[in-house]
Amino acid sequence: MAQLSGTKPVLSTAVPVFLPGKYNPTSKTVDSSTSGQSSPPKPLLIFTPSEKGTYPVILFFHGFYLRNYFYSDLFHHISSHGFIIVAPQLYTTIPPSGMGEVESAAKVADWLQSGLQSVLPENIEANLENLALVGHSRGGKTAFALALGYGDPAQSFSLLVGIDPVAGTRCGETTPKILTYEPNSFNISIPVTVIGTGLGPESKGCLKPCPCAPKKYNHEEFFNECKPPKAHFNAKDYGHMDMLDDDLSGLIGKLADSMCVNGKGPRDPMRRCVGGIVVAFLNYYYFKDEKADFDTIVNDPSVAPVVLDQVQFDTTINLKY
Repeated sequence: MAQLSGTKPVLSTAVPVFLPGKYNPTSKTVDSSTSGQSSPPKPLLIFTPSEKGTYPVILFFHGFYLRNYFYSDLFHHISSHGFIIVAPQLYTTIPPSGMGEVESAAKVADWLQSGLQSVLPENIEANLENLALVGHSRGGKTAFALALGYGDPAQSFSLLVGIDPVAGTRCGETTPKILTYEPNSFNISIPVTVIGTGLGPESKGCLKPCPCAPKKYNHEEFFNECKPPKAHFNAKDYGHMDMLDDDLSGLIGKLADSMCVNGKGPRDPMRRCVGGIVVAFLNYYYFKDEKADFDTIVNDPSVAPVVLDQVQFDTTINLKY
């Protein structure tokens, strides 16, 4: 049987982070309209392991006009490796201004200390000393903006991951304008990983001439402006939406499936690749004995489920954890 472009067979010797983890994730939604101190500023989708324990937390921001549950398969993969994922739905109708989105994200981040534990299962404890910011597309920019201090978040963050982050369109950069176009200019002191897509800068032709992740505003510029320690990966044969679930429902889901150039292969390898890189990166900095997977991916990108290029890991500055 012919192998689809960009995909690779799953091997028994694959790096463990690209395979399901040892935990059994469970999910719940939390409504923002619930009365009481524990009510979050925005509706939440939360994934946790079902096994009793204390776990690091990921605060995840969805892409432009997307729904947080579009990432359920990705969340399931990451959570199976021992992480709590908190994914707010920052808006459902008319998207706010870029600054309005960042301010909403900051409110959710600040709520975590007082409210998150009360909405978790009784046997699950959140370790907010290990709180990572992760975001996709415009949500990736939101994550970077919070790390830069926009929205005045009181909560501190330990790691940052941008999944094909986008800071603008062909019409220009969206607010807040965080890009400087100067290398190493971001005033971010925490380790960063940026994951891009090779097809993100491509357009679908005359009917949809605007690419979803245009050059000058995409992953390459975000990585360029980060200070070390920083890592970069590019999924060469996949597109801007290829880490989402399969067969998205509703009008928004259909638009998400059709508005960007997509890869020709199935999405599962891309989800496992993105999820695996996130897990390996967090493990590298959170757990002293779990650096091997990230080192392996950096030194031999062929172990990933999809073809990776532009792989870099700059550790000029080493932070202690």
